[in-house]
Amino acid sequence: MKKTIKLLVALTAIILTPVSAIAADHIDSPTAIAEPTADLTDLYAWMTPEADKLNLVMNVNPFAGDDASFSDAVQYVFHINSSEGYGEAQTETLAFCQFPEPSRIQCWIGDDYITGNPNDPAGIINESGTIRVFAGLRNDPFFMEFTGFTNTVQAVIGAASSLEFDTFGCPAVDADTSNVLVGLLQSGNDGAPATDTFAGANILSLVVQVDASTVAPGGPVLGVWASTHRAN
Repeated sequence: MKKTIKLLVALTAIILTPVSAIAADHIDSPTAIAEPTADLTDLYAWMTPEADKLNLVMNVNPFAGDDASFSDAVQYVFHINSSEGYGEAQTETLAFCQFPEPSRIQCWIGDDYITGNPNDPAGIINESGTIRVFAGLRNDPFFMEFTGFTNTVQAVIGAASSLEFDTFGCPAVDADTSNVLVGLLQSGNDGAPATDTFAGANILSLVVQVDASTVAPGGPVLGVWASTHRAN
């Protein structure tokens, strides 16, 4: 079992204002659903205002129950790729975390290590102060009108034979068709007002803050993706 989720934009450690990027993956295949504590829903990454620290958030277990906890059978990994510039050779640094028991986490980032009970909202900090970690149950921050999304997908599928697609598989549509599709995305069945499919839902959230210098051996431009793996 392995699941990955990637950000669509890179982050740079030399910016002076916070920049964030997200990627989302909810309501999954049967295989992923069967392993909820390994089922990635969202990945968030952004720099602190001083650009001296990188914040990472990995959310798993969609629609988690009140008693949900991270699994000792799953490894949680942030992959941080650093380079001197966009499109240049990258050096990968792993932020690797696991839970020997529900109230104890272990994380390795480069040569740094942290362990302890991560359930305190303020997080735990390693001795050198380079890593802060929180892990626990949180409200799912992702907003989506899932009915509108599926209706839009079906509309595009139904019209596919009359559409022209570019080399990336994206259809070209005129303004009127685009407006119709946007309307479908922003509403429920039969034009009902949009609702948040994930309102009131919880997830398990793993939050890591790390010194930017620790994860940028290859240069100041950072790209982030995440994966979950079955522990050996």
